[in-house]
Amino acid sequence: MMEHAWLIPIFPLVTFLVLLLSGGRLRERGAFIGIICTLASFVLSLLVLIERFKEPTYNISMDWLSFGGTQLTAGFEINQLNALMLVVVSLVSLLVQIYSKGYMKGEVRFSIFYAYLGFFTFAMLGLVMAPNLLQLYIFWELVGVGSFLLIGFYFYKLEAKAAAKKAFIMTRIGDVGLLIGIILLFWETGSFEYGEIFQAVQSGMISSEKLTLIAILIFIGAVGKSGQFPLHTWLPDAMEGPTPVSALIHAATMVAAGVYLVAAMFPLFMASEAAMQVVAITGGVTAIFAASVAIVQKDVKRVLAYSTISQLGFMMLALGTSGYVAGVFHLMTHAFFKALLFLAAGSVIHAIHTQDMEKMGGLWGKLNWTGPLFLTGTLAISGFPLLSGFFSKDEILMAAWENGSYILFGLAVVTSFLTAFYMFRLFFMMFAGDSRSQVKQVKESPFIMLIPMLALALLAVISGYIQTPWFGTFLGEWLVEGNETLLGASHSEGPVWIMLMAVFVSLAGIYLAYMLYAKKKLPREWLVKENSEVYRVLENKYYIDEIYHFTAGYAIKGFSIFLSYIERFIVGGLVSTVTSSIEGLGKIGSKLQTGQVQQYGMIAFLGLAVLLVIFAVTGGYLR
Repeated sequence: MMEHAWLIPIFPLVTFLVLLLSGGRLRERGAFIGIICTLASFVLSLLVLIERFKEPTYNISMDWLSFGGTQLTAGFEINQLNALMLVVVSLVSLLVQIYSKGYMKGEVRFSIFYAYLGFFTFAMLGLVMAPNLLQLYIFWELVGVGSFLLIGFYFYKLEAKAAAKKAFIMTRIGDVGLLIGIILLFWETGSFEYGEIFQAVQSGMISSEKLTLIAILIFIGAVGKSGQFPLHTWLPDAMEGPTPVSALIHAATMVAAGVYLVAAMFPLFMASEAAMQVVAITGGVTAIFAASVAIVQKDVKRVLAYSTISQLGFMMLALGTSGYVAGVFHLMTHAFFKALLFLAAGSVIHAIHTQDMEKMGGLWGKLNWTGPLFLTGTLAISGFPLLSGFFSKDEILMAAWENGSYILFGLAVVTSFLTAFYMFRLFFMMFAGDSRSQVKQVKESPFIMLIPMLALALLAVISGYIQTPWFGTFLGEWLVEGNETLLGASHSEGPVWIMLMAVFVSLAGIYLAYMLYAKKKLPREWLVKENSEVYRVLENKYYIDEIYHFTAGYAIKGFSIFLSYIERFIVGGLVSTVTSSIEGLGKIGSKLQTGQVQQYGMIAFLGLAVLLVIFAVTGGYLR
C-alpha cells in the first residue's frame, strides 16, 4: 500500500482540475466529485497509517534536477508524523466538504469553491508528504496560494479582498525567512534531504551559531504560517472567507503547517538551545496575548480565530520545551474540536444570519443539535476532564514543568483559565438567556451539515485517549519509535497536582463565565470594565495593526520619496547630461559640415600632419 501513497494528494488535485476546466458548468454536482476524491484520499491515508504501524519509514524519490555536481530529487516519504497528519488533513477536509454541500447551497460559484478546496487540500497533503525541504517549500507556497483564493472567495466584498491580500503578504514575510534558512542549510550540508540534514547536525558539521541562525530563520516561516505573534494579524481577518474555509484553515491545513514544520525539523531545533527558547517564548507570549484579546471580541468567528492563535501558541510552547509528543498530540486534538467549533458556529450563522454575539442568545432550545455539538467543542477546548483537550493540554503543562520553564508554565496556566472563560462567554452569549435575534423562525441546519459535526464531536471526545496511561501512552511511544533524537520526548510526566490544577483553572473559567453571562449574578464589567483603558487596548488588539500601518506606511512612503529623488536628480540628471552632451557634439559636428571642399581638404591635411608628428616623435613606430 505504501507504494501507492503518492495518490493521496493526487485525488484532490483531480478535483481541482476537473472542476476548474468545467468552467462552473457542473454547479452543485461538483460537490460529489470533491467529496468522492477526498474520501479516496482519506481511505488511502488510513490504510497507509495502518501499514505504517508494521513497517519502518518509507521513502521513494527520483532524480529531478542536476547542477554543479548536486542532484535534486523529488518523491514522497511516509513516517510516523506525516502518516498521522495525512489522516487528520484528509479527514477534516472530507468533513468540511460534506458540510459545505449544505452551507454553500445556492452559491453562484459553487463548483469553483470545491475546486479551490481541492487545490488547498492537495497542497497541504503534498507539503506533509514532502521528503525534502525544497519540495516542502514548493507546496508551502501552494498552500499560501490556496488560502489566498479561499479567503478572497467573496472577491466582490472589499473586506474579503483586503483580507486575502493581507494573508498573502503577511505570510510572505515569514516565507522569506524560511527560504533563507533552507538556502543556508543547503549551503552548509549540500542537501535538502531531511535524513542527510539531521546526520550533518548530529555530527557537528554545522557550527552552533549557524545552527541557531538557521533554526530561527526556519521558525520565522512557521511564525508567519501559524499566525504567531507578531505575524498573527492576518489570521483574524481571514474570517472574511466562507465559514467552511475558516474551519479548514484553522483546523488542519494552513495554520497547522507551521507547527508541522517545527515538528518535522525537531532534531534541528533540539540541537540549538537558543532556538528552542525562541520557539517556547514565542509560543507562550502568543498564547496569552491572543487569549486576552479573545475575552472582549463580539464576533463569533473572531473569538474562534484568536482561540486558534492561542492554541497554536500552546503547541509552539510545547515543542520549545522539548514536548514533541505534547505539541503533535495537541495539534491532532485541536484539529477535531476546532473544526467542530467553526462548523457549529457556521450552523448558527446559517440559522440567524449574523456573527454578532450581541444579537444572539436563547438558541439552546431552538437549535437542538447545534447547541449540544457546540457545547462539546467548547468543553474540549476548555480542557474539561476526560475530553481530548484535557489530555493534550495536560501534556503541554507537564512538558513545560518538566523542562524547568516555570514562567512559561505560569503563562500556560493563566491562558488555560482565559480559554475556558472566553469560550464559555461565547457559548452563553449564543445559547443562554433571551433571544436578541431579529430572526423569528430559527431553523436547525440540514442533516448533511449535522453529520460532519457529529463525527467531529465524537473525535473531540475520544481522540485524547490514545495518549493516556489506560492505552499505554500509545501515541507518544509510536511517534518517537526508531528516532533516537526524540526518545526523551515520548511522554511528559509531572506531579499529579499539575493535572488537578489544570482541572481547577478550567472549571474556574467556566464558572466565572456562567456567573457573568448565564446567571448574570455578576456585572459583565466585573472582569474588564468597558471603555476602560485596558478594555480599549484589548478591543483594539493591542493596536498591533495600527502600529504596522503607521510604521510600514511611513517607511514605505519615506522609501518612495527617497527613490523619487534618486530618479529625478541622479538617474534623470545623468540622462539629461548624456542627452545634452550628445546634442552639443551634434551641433559641433554640424558646424564642421559646411559643404566647402577646401575646408574638408584643410582638415584632412592637418590630421595627416598630426599623425606624422606622432610617428616621428615615437621613433618611427608606435609603442
